[in-house]
Amino acid sequence: MSRNLFFKINQNISDFSKGHKKIANYIIEHYDKAAYMTAAKLGVTVGVSESTVVRFAAELGYEGYPELQSALQEMARNKLTSVQRIEVTSDQIGSKDIFEKVLNFDIDKIKKTLEESSREEFYGAVDTIINAKRIYIIGARSASALARFMAYYFNLMFENARFINTASESEMFEQIMRIEKEDVMIGISFPRYSSQTAKALQFAEYNGAKVIAITDSKSSPLAEYADNLLLARSDMASFVDSLVAPLSLINALIVAIGIKKRTEVSQNFEKLEDIWDKYDVYEKQRESKD
Repeated sequence: MSRNLFFKINQNISDFSKGHKKIANYIIEHYDKAAYMTAAKLGVTVGVSESTVVRFAAELGYEGYPELQSALQEMARNKLTSVQRIEVTSDQIGSKDIFEKVLNFDIDKIKKTLEESSREEFYGAVDTIINAKRIYIIGARSASALARFMAYYFNLMFENARFINTASESEMFEQIMRIEKEDVMIGISFPRYSSQTAKALQFAEYNGAKVIAITDSKSSPLAEYADNLLLARSDMASFVDSLVAPLSLINALIVAIGIKKRTEVSQNFEKLEDIWDKYDVYEKQRESKD
């Protein structure tokens, strides 16, 4: 619905009341700030009552102001520059305890991810990964940290997991050119969405492979190619992408697969423990002299 918000406002603005026109104009000119205002604060900012703001949301077809605000936030997350993100964060946090505020933001995102996630999609993704001939994992920019984390554990659990390097688009396609219908492509991207990741998923779909998208919204460009869509909240905290909820979702995916492949995974880790011990991969616990 966020994609159509400006269109709906512009289409109906001539019929709006004076108060609603004030709200509409402010949203068009300052959507980055409006997206994170309460109805009361938006009303004070434009000079109308809180109830007028609520009626404005209803006039646009939303069930209430929170739904309008969610649409604005979804749009803002993909459009805001890093500089705009910093400004929004300053307005949100101000002089409050930044440490506490940011951690509470992340806690809230994990809770909302848990409430909103589809178990059917999640366990469908688990089965798709286990049954795949080859597993391709891609994530660009900040999402590359998530993709590398997943690839690290998948490489310990599977013989057929591949992390896709996105340093250049041509190299990316060279790495995925042989993908076919028995394979799965896992794409990870959050606002601002990576065009490379979207193209990789489109290519995988075109070649008949299964596609798993880990992203934040059904309107994400990754969603249209996904056989399994795994959603995690990643609302921004300043210019930094909040990846706590996506990482938690990926943790759950790894654990669920590990339990389903328990025997094989246990055998793999028994071999790894011998190798790690033999070649001193990890520091050994020193015995106490007491």
